Amino acid sequence: MRIVALAGGIGGARFLRGLRAAVGPQDEITVIGNTGDDIHLYGLKVCPDLDTVMYTLGGGIHEEQGWGRTDETWSIKAEMKAYGVGPEWFGLGDRDFATHLVRSQMLTAGYSLTQVTEALCVRWKPGVRLLPMSDDRVETHVRITDEQGTRAIHFQEYWVKLHAAVDAEAVVAVGADTAKPAPGVLEAIAEADVILFPPSNPVVSIGTILAVPGIREAVAAAPAPVVGLSPIIGGAPVRGMADKVLAAVGVEATAEAVALNYGSRAALRSGPGGSGDGRGAGLLDGWLVDSADQSSVAAVEAAGIACRAVPLLMTDIEATAEMARTALALAEQVRK
Repeated sequence: MRIVALAGGIGGARFLRGLRAAVGPQDEITVIGNTGDDIHLYGLKVCPDLDTVMYTLGGGIHEEQGWGRTDETWSIKAEMKAYGVGPEWFGLGDRDFATHLVRSQMLTAGYSLTQVTEALCVRWKPGVRLLPMSDDRVETHVRITDEQGTRAIHFQEYWVKLHAAVDAEAVVAVGADTAKPAPGVLEAIAEADVILFPPSNPVVSIGTILAVPGIREAVAAAPAPVVGLSPIIGGAPVRGMADKVLAAVGVEATAEAVALNYGSRAALRSGPGGSGDGRGAGLLDGWLVDSADQSSVAAVEAAGIACRAVPLLMTDIEATAEMARTALALAEQVRK
């Protein structure tokens, strides 16, 4: 079985760990990772979501944080602070610095981000094929209004420095409109047996991946069933502040609303005049909500998306693996 998953950072990485445990060694998992969170710091290219997936699946993640390296030290950051060089709000540990140094060195030498990611994964052996969504520079920015007035800031500043304490007025994937999917991305989607949307942020993680021209269309038109898992349980994000960015795009922070925002692919298959190319089409065949959101199942199914209510808290690897098995089972059901 060839499985493709679109993934952001912590939630996506932890789901992928369960997915890897749920499938057999003969199955292939391709992860299309969000690069909209990427940022340049200290002259280095930092790819938080790609690294979180790589570290989590490779056994090097700081488990309590969900990001960064285990057994980290902070000597470089302390020295940078002594020189008065920031930003202080973004934590890069010494081990993490090494990854960004290698990446930046390879990019300067002319390698693409896809090639660099493949090279980094040689060390970490994540057990999946990890592809950036694009080799082109894309950065998610957030428009806010605060004491400095109305301005756009990098998503990392909004999320990490401000902790989303200010309302997000708009979310823009800068550069996405001219970016191209990375080599292998469209091919993986077209050849997949199953496509999964892990419980990643639907706006700034999966939404940014889908903003790259060609990717949304490829998912909508893919022959494989598409199943997603809700990142919202009981009207609140499982982790992080997804409700803040959902509000910026006019979507309620509910499992039902997120599913309806992705939309149903049923119209593409059976609606009159369907072109089959995915333009303007919905994306989902199936959707998993948490048991706490059982009441939303009927409305999601009324929209043409098969929906099941099951436990969705990733309390440990086995619980997460069971979530993955349920998602794959739902994919088989909608395939038939």
